[in-house]
Amino acid sequence: MGAGHAHRLYRRGDSPVHRLPAHCKIIAALAFVLAVVSTPREAVWAFGLYALLLAAVAVAARVPPGHLLARMLVEVPFVAFAVLLPFVAEGPRVHALGTELSEPGLWGAWNVLAKGTLGVAASVLLASTTELRDLLLGLQRLRMPPLLVEIASFMLRYADVITDEMRRMRIARASRGFTARGPRQWGVLAKSAGALFIRSYERGERVHLAMVSRGYTGSMPVLDEAAATRAQWSSAAALPLAALAVCLLGWTL
Repeated sequence: MGAGHAHRLYRRGDSPVHRLPAHCKIIAALAFVLAVVSTPREAVWAFGLYALLLAAVAVAARVPPGHLLARMLVEVPFVAFAVLLPFVAEGPRVHALGTELSEPGLWGAWNVLAKGTLGVAASVLLASTTELRDLLLGLQRLRMPPLLVEIASFMLRYADVITDEMRRMRIARASRGFTARGPRQWGVLAKSAGALFIRSYERGERVHLAMVSRGYTGSMPVLDEAAATRAQWSSAAALPLAALAVCLLGWTL
């Protein structure tokens, strides 16, 4: 179902969060994100409470802040988009930092930053406390379409294989004195990309034939039939229930 080693996002541990079944954590993270997205953007205090809830989960999972923050850099493009909103959006203008900014744009930027950051943090915490193989098994337990689960499993497994193939091709080019300095070298890089595609396609064909020869019929066997206990569901529900309470307060206050 996955690679034989832990992914870079995963942080080994034996915390209560690590021990929860993967499908419980997936449901909890999804429900938390839905509560965050449903919160009105004007309830600024609510997003502070959401951050405190995630911080409590990180402490319980023994995930250090540096590990969490370093892996949240993936949202930098969304941050850049949010920063531009006050300058390009229309509507009433306000003066700030010596320039005129759009008031709806400021609210839109805050909405994107707050909700996006909390969603990314929840996802990183989920990946940091759950191995990729367990995540895929959790999706199986949640009755996700088998084809999607299989595509995800092969993608995760062979992403590292393709990356390693790219590294070897880069070393081979460098050993022959190649250095990409400008557009003149783009032709060599394009040929390398084409060769990588062909090698990946051929590898996929060989892997498929090997699986068929071993009895593969189009679906992987379900390897995990263990059901979560009521106590485990209750522990996993603590975060989304607290987030739901905050969301409801955000609409009523």
